[in-house]
Amino acid sequence: MKDRLFTLVGGGGFLGRYIAQALLKTGARVRIAQRDPREAFFLRPLGGLGQTQFVAADVTRPDTIARAVDGADGVVNLVGIFAGNLQAVHVDGARTLAAAAQRAGAASFVHISAIGADAEGTSVYARTKGEGEAAVRDAFPAATILRPSTVFGREDEFVNRFAGMIQKLPVVPVLKPETRFQPVFAGDVGETVRVALSDPKTYGGRTFELGGPDVLSMLELHRWIAAQIGRNPSLVPLPDAAGALLASLPLSPISRDQWKLLQRDTVVANGAEGLAALGITPTPLAAVAPQWLVRYRRNGRFAKPSAA
Repeated sequence: MKDRLFTLVGGGGFLGRYIAQALLKTGARVRIAQRDPREAFFLRPLGGLGQTQFVAADVTRPDTIARAVDGADGVVNLVGIFAGNLQAVHVDGARTLAAAAQRAGAASFVHISAIGADAEGTSVYARTKGEGEAAVRDAFPAATILRPSTVFGREDEFVNRFAGMIQKLPVVPVLKPETRFQPVFAGDVGETVRVALSDPKTYGGRTFELGGPDVLSMLELHRWIAAQIGRNPSLVPLPDAAGALLASLPLSPISRDQWKLLQRDTVVANGAEGLAALGITPTPLAAVAPQWLVRYRRNGRFAKPSAA
């Protein structure tokens, strides 16, 4: 991997920093491509002099993508959204990027999708993610497709969002309390991308579903977080009718499409290839999350450790 060049499109986001770190440790060069490269400048200290590059790129503008992948040994598509024109980003943009990587002669292409991606799905997110996978396969047949479950890490907007609610509210409503998740550590996803890029002959053309060792319902996850931060709010499971109503309201914290996503478990399918197939041991939530959840305790790092 040393001195090889890899382009991370959308690499300045939450997951991108973990992938960049995994690649930079190997001595590889990393080019971060996104609409505003300045938002990714925090990655500079992770590499040596000249090891990181930054370029402006937008998957909805093919001319910028050609420049971003030029000369790259491998390309990673990290671009994903929950609101806006999902078709333009998840499908058309993914196709544009995969085709550009193919023309540029990249040896590997890794596409970050999601568990639940389904071209026949009821939610726009799931449907466009599924169609995006097909578009990538058509443009770059040897692409590696990764479908992570909900990804957790110090900067995530999943565990931290719930921790913030539990910290502040005496009563916390829980949407779809029975829906199950299989959270996967961002560092493990970063290692997965590194492995896939390092050996496209072995991992190209395959799809992997990435989940951690823990399977938790939404309610169980809330209880676990509450115990970790030493809080004891009333956790109130909301009936589906109330959840659907909340999702339909203006300025709601959850959209109708996200509500549809919650109707299905986000767990690795039976028989799917996962982290083990890439030689990676999944990291439990309890092994890393308490390190940053400490800031939600009443006395922060000076609070007594939880027995949970």
